[in-house]
Amino acid sequence: MTRAAIALGSNLGERRSALQDAAARLGRHLDGLIISDFIDTAPEGVGQQPRFLNGAAVGDWAGGARALLDLLLAIETAAGRERPFPGAPRTLDLDLILFGSAIIDEPGLTVPHPRFRERRFVLGPLSQIAPELVDPVTGRTVAGLYRSLG
Repeated sequence: MTRAAIALGSNLGERRSALQDAAARLGRHLDGLIISDFIDTAPEGVGQQPRFLNGAAVGDWAGGARALLDLLLAIETAAGRERPFPGAPRTLDLDLILFGSAIIDEPGLTVPHPRFRERRFVLGPLSQIAPELVDPVTGRTVAGLYRSLG
């Protein structure tokens, strides 16, 4: 089993319902799933858009990282996620942030997530439920990364 950290976000439709449904679906596949509180955040780096509701999930996964990414994409699709252009508003966004101590750089799959270290809307919820998780690239804990944002 590999401990996986996933960021959840939504800025279209019934945001809370979308995140709760995603959490329920994730709970069917990841053992010991823990879900953070959801926080309302302003959009960052995506232009003028509705506000986001963000959270994080941590659980144990029995398969590989690619299989988990496939599950996340399937859950997004089931929630009506469309990708008309990069950074488009979304009913549901699930990002694989950490996958144990793995460092993966393959087409379509980069772990740890390349921008999670500067995203307060990821690190805040993640530090609430798993502050001890370690970024295998920097060797820093999630809590330490979050504190460094100021």
